[in-house]
Amino acid sequence: MEKVKIGAVTVGQAPRVDVTADILPLLGHCQLLERGGLDGLTRQEISAFAPEPGDYVLVSRLADGSSVTFAEKHVLPRMQRAVEDLQAQGCRLILFFCTGDFPDVFRADVPLIFPNRILQGVAPALTASGKIGVVTPSPLQLEQSKRKWEKYVPQAQVVAASPYEGLEGIRQAARQMAQTDCDLILLDCIGYTIEMKQIFAQATGKNVLLSRTLLARVAAELAG
Repeated sequence: MEKVKIGAVTVGQAPRVDVTADILPLLGHCQLLERGGLDGLTRQEISAFAPEPGDYVLVSRLADGSSVTFAEKHVLPRMQRAVEDLQAQGCRLILFFCTGDFPDVFRADVPLIFPNRILQGVAPALTASGKIGVVTPSPLQLEQSKRKWEKYVPQAQVVAASPYEGLEGIRQAARQMAQTDCDLILLDCIGYTIEMKQIFAQATGKNVLLSRTLLARVAAELAG
């Protein structure tokens, strides 16, 4: 049986071995092809994409394992080219390895699966109180994240902890979230791992949503 091809576009650089370590077991017989919005660029070239006041801020991983913060507007055209390339390679659907709230600018003849849109539907349905805790990678994203999620739930309390800088910051954020009045925690970046989810669950005793595995389960459902 020929493997179903699934594409994945990261806002950073491919391959995202940190993400695929958790999701490939969930994708079964599928073949995953990856492309990135920052592929082929040096860190010096990427530095020109630094956020300015009012920009929508993204944080992602580079091929060397380091992280970078940049403005969304600079990578949108490059991500569209990545989509076109993956479609030309025969991908049946294309995943976005980012939970950012993207504008409706991407075009393809196959389904484009945005984890943020899945989370927007699922998270409000899983909170009894309407109060959620959100974990985002950068302090620059705190207000941006709060505004985003309070469109969908009455209250969102946001803390920052990078998934790319070790586990101590994750543990600290989990202790902080344990004091938060919420009944659902959302790890709002594709960079957070299953191990990080377990840290939050154990420290808080609350339900935790992990974006990468939720995305993979939806993809597996569509791929058959």
